[in-house]
Amino acid sequence: MARQTTRWFRAQAIGFVERPVPDDEDSGAFFDPSVEVALEILPRWEGALAGIEEYSHLVVIVWLDRARRSRVARPIHPERRPDLPEVGLFATRSPNRPNPLGISTPRLLRRERTTLWVHGIDAWPGTPILDIKGYSPRDELHPDATVPAWLEALWAIHDAERGKTT
Repeated sequence: MARQTTRWFRAQAIGFVERPVPDDEDSGAFFDPSVEVALEILPRWEGALAGIEEYSHLVVIVWLDRARRSRVARPIHPERRPDLPEVGLFATRSPNRPNPLGISTPRLLRRERTTLWVHGIDAWPGTPILDIKGYSPRDELHPDATVPAWLEALWAIHDAERGKTT
């Protein structure tokens, strides 16, 4: 069966990410996972939120509208850190992707009508939200999942930069 190689799809925002912007956007505090972030869902989708507050976590899919689209397939250093090995784009969480989709599983703190307050989402203010689902450990959790050593090293760097101790 022949596949179309340039098929286009349409997506519509159901809401937008709203978060405080720190005084120093380069400080790393911008994506601090402990900051409360509002997911402002458009009023027309309020009925679709019924029951979402019963979940502790969400799966949130966003359109990384300010990310550059990657058109190259060559290996890269994660976060442009030369101390980490080169890997393919699809092995990273880089926002520069062929299709700039972001996915997060933030903790749901509370719901106020069409506003979902969460911890643990790294998206710019105004980032369009494409979809929300309740996080289901039976479907999403894989206790046998592994990650590469370079990613564990990167997490340690991030923890050190944020002053987090393990």
